[in-house]
Amino acid sequence: MSDEPLEKHNVSAQYHLEENTISLVDILLILARQIKVIIITPAIFCILMFVNVLFYTKPVYTSTAKIMSSSGGGEISQAAGLAAQFGISLPTGQSGPKWVYPEIIKSRTLARSILKRKFNTSESDAQKTLFQILTDGNDDIQLDMETLEIKAVDNFLKMVSISENIQTGIFTLSVRASDAKFAAEVNKVLIEELDAHQRKYNQSKTSETKQFIQERIIDTEKELMVAEEDLKIFRDRNRRIENSPALQLEQQRLNREVAVLTSVFTTLKQQLETIKIEEVNESSYVIILDAPEVPIRRTDPGKKRKLILAGLMGIAIGLVFAFAIEYARNIYIDDKEKMSAIKSLILKNIYELIPGKSNK
Repeated sequence: MSDEPLEKHNVSAQYHLEENTISLVDILLILARQIKVIIITPAIFCILMFVNVLFYTKPVYTSTAKIMSSSGGGEISQAAGLAAQFGISLPTGQSGPKWVYPEIIKSRTLARSILKRKFNTSESDAQKTLFQILTDGNDDIQLDMETLEIKAVDNFLKMVSISENIQTGIFTLSVRASDAKFAAEVNKVLIEELDAHQRKYNQSKTSETKQFIQERIIDTEKELMVAEEDLKIFRDRNRRIENSPALQLEQQRLNREVAVLTSVFTTLKQQLETIKIEEVNESSYVIILDAPEVPIRRTDPGKKRKLILAGLMGIAIGLVFAFAIEYARNIYIDDKEKMSAIKSLILKNIYELIPGKSNK
C-alpha cells in the first residue's frame, strides 16, 4: 500500500515531462502555423533596407594608393655619423619616415595643412577649401572657429586610413568620401602634403647637421693653424735633429697632429659640400607605386550585403515572433481551460451546499 502513491506520483511526473517536451515535429508544426510571419518579416526588413540604401544613405567611394618611403637620406646619415664621432648625436631621418608614416598621416598637424587646400565637389560648382566642405551644413552657429577646426580635423581623419605591409614596407593609403573624384583628389593632395612634410623635416635635420659641420670646421681650422704654427716654430728652432732622438719624436708628434687635423678638416669640408647639394635636391621623399585613381564602384553601402544582412535579421526576428505568438496562444488555451475548470468546480461546490441537493 505504501508504494502505490509513490508509483502514481512517478507516473504523473513522467506524463508531465512528456507533455512539456518539445519534439522536432512540434517545432515543424509551429513553423507551419506561423509561416506567414516568418516570410513577411524578412520581406519587410529587406524592403526597408532597400529604400534606406537607395534614397537615404549617401554612397561612399574609396580611393586607394600605394606608397613607400625613399632612401634619399644616405648623405645626411653619413654627416650625422661623422657628428657622432665627436660625441654629437643627430637624427638622420633615413629610417624614421618609413615607420612613422601612419602617425604622420593621422596627425593633426598634417590635417590642418590639408584643410587649407581647395577642392571641387559635385555639390558645388566653385572650389572650396576642405575646411569649408567638412564644416558645411553645421547648424550650430555658436561654435567658434577653433571648435569648428577641431571638428573638421576629426572628420578628415575619419576619411583617411593607412595600412602597412611589414614584409615589403609598402603602405596602402585609402580615402573615403561621398564623391569619387573628390576622394581621389584628397588622396593625391594627402600624398603631396606628406612629401612636403617629409621634405621640411629632412631640411630641418640637414640644417642642423650643416650648422654643426660649419662650427666644427671653424674650430678644426683654428686647431690646425695652431698645430701648423707649432710645427713651423719647432723646425725654425731645431734645424739639425738627426743626432737627437727626443727632438725627432717631438717632430713626429707635431707632424701626426697636423696630419690628423688636416684629415678631419678635409672630411668636414667634403661633408659640407654634400649637405649643400642635399639642400637643393628636389627628389621626392615619397615614392608613389600606385597613384590615386577615381573609384568606379562605391564601397559602401553595398546593396547585396545590406539586403542579405537585412534578410537574415528578418528571418531571425520572424522566428522569434513565431515562437512568441505560439507560446502566447498556448498560454491562452491553457488559461481558458483552467478558467473553465475553475467555473465548473465553483458551480459544483455551490450545488453541493444547497440543502437537499447533495444527497441526490
